[in-house]
Amino acid sequence: MSQQQAQKLAFTLLWGAASLTVLILTVILGYILVQGLPQVSWEFLTKEPTEMGRSGGIFSSIVGTLYFVAASLILAAPLGIGAGIYLAEYTHDGWFTSLVRFGIDALAAVPSIVFGLFGYALFVVALKPVTHGWSILSGAFTAACMVLPTLIRTSEEALRAVPQEYREGSLALGATRWQTVVRVVLPAAAPGILTGVILSIGRVVGETAALLLTLGGSLRLPRSIFEPARTMAIHLYLVAMEVGAMDMAFGTAAVLVITVLGVNLLTTWLTRRHIMRLLR
Repeated sequence: MSQQQAQKLAFTLLWGAASLTVLILTVILGYILVQGLPQVSWEFLTKEPTEMGRSGGIFSSIVGTLYFVAASLILAAPLGIGAGIYLAEYTHDGWFTSLVRFGIDALAAVPSIVFGLFGYALFVVALKPVTHGWSILSGAFTAACMVLPTLIRTSEEALRAVPQEYREGSLALGATRWQTVVRVVLPAAAPGILTGVILSIGRVVGETAALLLTLGGSLRLPRSIFEPARTMAIHLYLVAMEVGAMDMAFGTAAVLVITVLGVNLLTTWLTRRHIMRLLR
């Protein structure tokens, strides 16, 4: 086989792999939307569920999802991004940084149900006076532990991808190390860090196993983060597996898919706009 034939074969295989990935995604999304969109209406989005989710809407699950995602990011983002900054800007390779990175990798490999059991034992039982037991806050603490590896790793890699010349130029102009990080490095690394945040949102929005042990799964509309609730993913699982209302489950799945796609499209637009602003 000549070099040109090998290159053509490799290109064909790579194109086929990429096309197969897109095809699988299209089939999954298409099936969910075809089955679920007929169930979606204004009443479906604004009414609370009744009869254990067999009828009514998903308004309480939407509100619970928003509360839960916001609380999780507020808890996890500062810690994850801060740890990424520390690893990328303030440390040198050594036994301590190797230990930290090993701990991050080990944390990322822990199954979500183990996080759920840990969250139940610590946040629901041991810290009940603080979290009020099963609540959005207990679920948010558990989810924050789950997404920390993603936030730390993506933040660190985004910061390391910033050219060293940016730092040297800022320091040469008299800026301190902290000013260089905040005003030069972080803005340049913002798209990568934002990608990590979006991956974290996708992780917590789609999680079910860990949250069944900590969030409570209540059908009632949550009034604060100290009350139990259910996300759309939990509502989908419980309605499909325990209630058997597949039409309501597909409707919830369609809303969940559209929400995730909307967040990703918005993030892509914001990232490109930020990059274009930096290039100008």
